[in-house]
Amino acid sequence: MNYTLDFTPVIDGLPSLLLGCLGTLLLAICGMLLAIVIGIGGVALRDSRHKPLRWLVISFVELIRNTPFLVQIFFLYFALPLAGIRLDPTPTAIIALGINGGAYAIEIIRGGVQSISKGQMEAGLALGLHKAQVFRLIILKPALRAIYPSLTSQFVLLTLSTSIASAISAYELTSVSQRIESESFRSFEVYFTVTVFYLVISWLMMRLFAFFSARYFTYPVK
Repeated sequence: MNYTLDFTPVIDGLPSLLLGCLGTLLLAICGMLLAIVIGIGGVALRDSRHKPLRWLVISFVELIRNTPFLVQIFFLYFALPLAGIRLDPTPTAIIALGINGGAYAIEIIRGGVQSISKGQMEAGLALGLHKAQVFRLIILKPALRAIYPSLTSQFVLLTLSTSIASAISAYELTSVSQRIESESFRSFEVYFTVTVFYLVISWLMMRLFAFFSARYFTYPVK
């Protein structure tokens, strides 16, 4: 079988693909921010004195980590309207990404918090700091330094997971590529190009995370 490569549809659709990349980055960044908020809040509740709150966080983490992301995003998009909550595809995708990433962030951040010695916490309390101040001023940054590689790797995976948002027609790179492929029937050319775009996005994110690591999370060298 002879197959002639033809990247003309890809070249013609390049502006749309670049806009799709921006859509992917928008979903990823917003999802990451929400995941961080959920992660930090979940860790605080996970160590709460109130047992129901601890069990609520544990149940949330186990539910999210043991169900497919596709099912989660379908649930938010199709099931919530039955309860009178209707969301557009893009907000739905951001919330789903934030919830999914937040469940993993809780366990990652919690591992970092537990790596901090109790002596530092007790010293903060002895200085008259409240528990919230001890967490923010003493525990959080060293914990983030310890978990930074794991957390950033999870965020790169979260960025790649934005492609699943195409299942609910959220505007991002994969949904744009599906439209171009359906119009041109040039599957190899379209998805080869999209693969390159995802590789570039992932590489740029890893370089950005490496910059922040060197800038904020490395110990000074004498």
